[in-house]
Amino acid sequence: MSDAADATTPRADLVARLRTQGITDGRVLDAVGRVPRERFVATGDESRAHDDTALAIGRGQTISSPWIVAASIDALQVGPDARVLEVGTGSGYAAAVLAKCVGEVVTVERDAVLAEDARDLLRDLSPGVRVLTGDGVTAGAGFGPFDGIVVTAMAYREIPPELIEQLAPGGSLVCPVGDDRSGSLVRYRDGETVDLAPVSFVPLVRGTDG
Repeated sequence: MSDAADATTPRADLVARLRTQGITDGRVLDAVGRVPRERFVATGDESRAHDDTALAIGRGQTISSPWIVAASIDALQVGPDARVLEVGTGSGYAAAVLAKCVGEVVTVERDAVLAEDARDLLRDLSPGVRVLTGDGVTAGAGFGPFDGIVVTAMAYREIPPELIEQLAPGGSLVCPVGDDRSGSLVRYRDGETVDLAPVSFVPLVRGTDG
């Protein structure tokens, strides 16, 4: 059975909403339509899985809203063969969407419990994704350089320089930057940064947990 979204499904409705919200990359829209977000939300939240909102997934973390996931991947502007690092696996949803858009995905989660749960889900739904447990800023360095890096937690006032060092020449990095939980989604490429949208995220925490 195809995993593409039927025109009448909640996933198809979500894709249509994302299109009206400015997401135009066909690969991203197709990927959102093919990844079952209901598999990545907390038990009891399945009916809200296709709402465009962040949802708690336990252990003080959230699954980002579909728009944030789509906009971050869209903003990378990388090709279908790109190698991409995700910092902050969470439940694994964004990594699953990324895997349908690019050639290779490495994702890092500092919380060992979340990492193992995501690893189990992605083994079934996106077996090519490599899930690492460790400090999000440094644990993926041995698998770079990366054509793109997506950070799913708020960096305090600046993009961590250690992540910029992991970019391949011409690579791009999309990261929320701000104070505490509010700031801007920023794209970095070739020494220049562009603010993309105001956002709210859980803070980027270094080290490991669990």
